[in-house]
Amino acid sequence: MEQRLLLLPNTPKGSNFDEQTLDASSSSSSSSSSTRTLLKFFVCFFLVALAYYFIISISTLSPLVSISLDSPPPLSPSGNVSSPKCDIFAGDWIPDPSGPLYTNLSCHHIQEFQNCMLNGRPDVTYLFWRWKPRDCDLPRFSPSQFLDRMRNKWWAFIGDSIARNHVQSLICILSQVEEVVEVYHDKEYRSKIWRFPSHNFTLSVVWSPFLVKTETLGISSDIHLYLDQLDQKWTHQYSNFDYVVISGGKWFLKATIFHENNTITGCHYCQGRYNLTDLGYDYSYRKTLKLVRNFVLNSTHKPLVLFRTTTPDHFENGEWNTGGYCNRTMPFKEDEAKLKTVDDVMRDVELDVFQSFGESSTNFRLLDTTGMSLLRPDGHPGPYRHPYPFAGVKDKSSVQNDCLHWCLPGPIDSWNDVMVETILNQ
Repeated sequence: MEQRLLLLPNTPKGSNFDEQTLDASSSSSSSSSSTRTLLKFFVCFFLVALAYYFIISISTLSPLVSISLDSPPPLSPSGNVSSPKCDIFAGDWIPDPSGPLYTNLSCHHIQEFQNCMLNGRPDVTYLFWRWKPRDCDLPRFSPSQFLDRMRNKWWAFIGDSIARNHVQSLICILSQVEEVVEVYHDKEYRSKIWRFPSHNFTLSVVWSPFLVKTETLGISSDIHLYLDQLDQKWTHQYSNFDYVVISGGKWFLKATIFHENNTITGCHYCQGRYNLTDLGYDYSYRKTLKLVRNFVLNSTHKPLVLFRTTTPDHFENGEWNTGGYCNRTMPFKEDEAKLKTVDDVMRDVELDVFQSFGESSTNFRLLDTTGMSLLRPDGHPGPYRHPYPFAGVKDKSSVQNDCLHWCLPGPIDSWNDVMVETILNQ
């Protein structure tokens, strides 16, 4: 199969000097003393003006942002990126000719399902945008500085396949500085541990889509949620972590049966089976997030914890299993997009449980990526989940689309910009 190489345009930096003018100035001469004096005056004036230009230019360049987790956060080019007055999650996507920090060929950690370029996606415009907060500037993620600050640290992502999508984005960026080594995976390859050897930095993804204890029981494979017991797959590792990104999401929309205090208390979408009360997905989601919040609050181990808010999908004219698709090639403006009801409900639950907690906690932050993600209907694999999906297919509408996960590279890379800034903005 022919590989598609993503070619990014070169963006020149600095100013081009008019060498012909400079050469002409330096070579012109006259036998007249007054002419030489005048020439010297103009040359001196030009050099002084040029020096002044460079001084002014340097003073207005963006300072290097040091990702210091123990010192006061640095200022952005606008001087207020780390100010509490700036909401880095409210903004717009603006054109970025520099493009992504990696390509589909320079990163070897992209799953086939998200490798949109390799799979034949024909457009590339979705790669040339960056997130710009409305009231300040957002420093671009620096992989070398990040790795320097993460020496001897352990960072974990806990959640579902979107958490895995996110950690792969982070790995792709960091691997441009140092190649990562996979040191563990579970039987299903869902939970993994990687290490950056020269920095002794460890990165994990822990597969726990419900965050609480679950069991799949019965002939019908019913999913049972124990809403008063967290999933030990992540809680037993919690004491190892220095930084944690926790997320919930779409799995709570599945048909589930609820357990509390050793009793079945209700269900979601059980369609009258077992004579149970349908309490709704928002009930189980709220119960779960409160349990997570209390665990973080009461744990004697105090890593810095981020809760990433729900990720909206962009299926149009159907869902993933009913012919829904996403074929847009440009970001939305704010007034062009609206959350679906289920996403709106889940976000309300997240804000209700965590917003006030984050304001009072010293080791908890809300990573509110919902709004910025809503504006990127163009960033999903769509039909390009597999290589050249339309080859030999007569009915293109029969090809299943993925309008939930994100292409790599793609908009999800900007989550790392706001993630690092959220840590700095304490």
